[in-house]
Amino acid sequence: MRVTNKMIMNNAASNINSTKEIVKQRNTQMTSQKKIDRPSDDPVVAVRSLRLSTTLSQVTQYYSRNIPDATSWLEVTETSLINIGDLVRDCRTLADKGATGSLNEEDRNTIVTQMQALQKQVFAEGNADYAKRTVFTGYRTGKNLVFTEDTKTEPADQVTRYTITQTLTMEDNMEEHRYYNGVTAVPTTEDELKLTGNINDMAQTNYYRLRLNYNELESLNEIVITSKDPNITTDSFNLITFDNETAWAAYSETDDTTTPPTVIKEGNTKTVPDNAIYVIKETGDVILGNQVAATLKENEASLDITYTKASFKEGELRPEYYHNCVKTADPEDVQVPVTYKKFNDDGTTIHFDIEYTIAANQTIAINTEASDVFNSDIQRDLSEMMDAVKNSIAAHNKLKDIERMQGEVQYQSDEDQELLSQWYDAIKKEADYFDDNIKKLFNTELGKMDTYYAKIYLGITDLGCKRDSLNLTKTRVGDQRETVQSLQSTNDDVDLSQIIIDYTAAYTAYQASLTAAGKLGDSTLLNYI
Repeated sequence: MRVTNKMIMNNAASNINSTKEIVKQRNTQMTSQKKIDRPSDDPVVAVRSLRLSTTLSQVTQYYSRNIPDATSWLEVTETSLINIGDLVRDCRTLADKGATGSLNEEDRNTIVTQMQALQKQVFAEGNADYAKRTVFTGYRTGKNLVFTEDTKTEPADQVTRYTITQTLTMEDNMEEHRYYNGVTAVPTTEDELKLTGNINDMAQTNYYRLRLNYNELESLNEIVITSKDPNITTDSFNLITFDNETAWAAYSETDDTTTPPTVIKEGNTKTVPDNAIYVIKETGDVILGNQVAATLKENEASLDITYTKASFKEGELRPEYYHNCVKTADPEDVQVPVTYKKFNDDGTTIHFDIEYTIAANQTIAINTEASDVFNSDIQRDLSEMMDAVKNSIAAHNKLKDIERMQGEVQYQSDEDQELLSQWYDAIKKEADYFDDNIKKLFNTELGKMDTYYAKIYLGITDLGCKRDSLNLTKTRVGDQRETVQSLQSTNDDVDLSQIIIDYTAAYTAYQASLTAAGKLGDSTLLNYI
């Protein structure tokens, strides 16, 4: 084969370009410290790099965003529950003090003041939020758990109204409660002093009751009884609804057994016939006659009570987080009626879990729903405890008024002093009843507060377990991130010392090729003739 000068020069040029390309590649690798500049440089490295980059991005999202965000949510929830638990313990301390039965005037006033503050604060904690998202309200993180101000009572189109269905069981919700009548008004003039017929003989009646989560009901709509005996229905009993306890007391003395009286008489004994169920809309009490209570308890009955509540006070819980209900009116919501479901038809609770993905194929429910840790029973108990103490304070104030009258000049006659003595005895009996009620009620509340605290503490424990799980996952994901980073570095990065050597070798080869090509240009066929 004949080799010409042109062929030699073409080959030399090709070799120069090849070595120059290698120099360029080595220079790019040296400056970028990456094995490849484009996928075509090494498809295997490129594919593996893309896969590792995607994995690292996901792991970094878990480690740097999802897990810290979930941890912060849990910490806010835990802090709020701890605060509520501390408030419940403070309530228990007050209940323990009242259960001793040795309260003086200062003690009673202090207890009322402290309970008012605790009642206001206990559910304010329920509105705790993280990054403008309420932590106790399930999916509805943009809504508060409790009403932050009193809703309007009028005009009609500005009233907030819910129709609520609440399930109460004999086993969990039935409790004995004391009812009183015969509260005596203190005379202020001598003429009133002589009206001893106005002296009401204080009396106490005890009945089992079921307490609704709300008071001041607008109406009672329906009661459905479910029990082992399918024949037991509301038709089996005499069901009557009263606006308040005053109407109940007046009705107890009438012969009418179907409707409340139109004329209210004060001071009558509050009694419930054995086969009757009385509902007091003002207090939200469902009071059971003795036979009714025994029958329902024996048959392990539950009552689905549907009622309408219009207008809510500051601090009251929103019904949608605790009950199946229908919001039928709301001046701030034009999309009424709105139906909310908290329970399935079989009675199981519907949970609205907010789940965070904290690792590949691993999620965790970070939210705690308010209904799982506390309910309005705490607030209702505080209200009853305050009312009990206020009744005692009022009775003792009336005693002081009688004592003051006994020392006034205008009442120094034997007749007036005798009359004042009668008034004093009646009011002293009233005060003794109310003092005894404080002792018994507060003693009962000790057990209830322990139950409330145990439920809250269980919620705190659950949050602690979730935080431990998050910490373990964070450690594992952190190790995984380091492993992926190491694999990515091995796949993508070059050894700087080695690439410097490779670059130097390539550059030397390039220079040599240029020198060799230069020498070829000086030689021709004429040099050999």
